[in-house]
Amino acid sequence: MKNWLRGFTVLTIALMLSGCAKKQEPASQASPGSPTTALKSAFDDGPRAAAAPVDEGVVKQGEKLFKDKGCSACHAFGRKLTCPDLAGVTQRRTAQWMEHQVLHPEIMTKQDPIAHELFAKFALQMPNQGLTEAQAHAVIEYFKHQDHELSTHK
Repeated sequence: MKNWLRGFTVLTIALMLSGCAKKQEPASQASPGSPTTALKSAFDDGPRAAAAPVDEGVVKQGEKLFKDKGCSACHAFGRKLTCPDLAGVTQRRTAQWMEHQVLHPEIMTKQDPIAHELFAKFALQMPNQGLTEAQAHAVIEYFKHQDHELSTHK
C-alpha cells in the first residue's frame, strides 16, 4: 500500500507541475503530436532516436511487425488516427523511451509521465504486443526510416 501511495503522490505532484508548465509554454513551440508540457521521463533523457543512423537491415522487419501487430489501426505517419501521429516521433523521443513504450505500455502508462499524459489525451491504452527487444528495435528503426523519408520529401 505504501508503494501505491508513494506512486500516487509522485504522480499527483507531476500532474500539478505539468499544469503549471502548460500555462507557461506557448502552444506554437510544441512539436506536432508531442505532449504540450515539458514532462521529464527517466527513459527520455539523452539524444533523440533520430540522431543515430537507421539500421536499414531491420527496417522491413519493423514495417511488417507494425502492420501485422495492428499498430497501423491506431497510428499513422503524418496524420492522427485514434492515437498519436508518429511523424517526428524519433525526433521527439529517445530510442530507450520508445522501446519501453513498445515493450511495456501498461507499465509506462502508470509510471512514466509522458506515457501517462498521452494516455490521458487519447484515452486509449496501447496493448502489449509481446514483442522481443530485437523486434522492438526493428519497429523503432522503421520509425526512424519513416521520419527520414518524411523529412527528405518535404
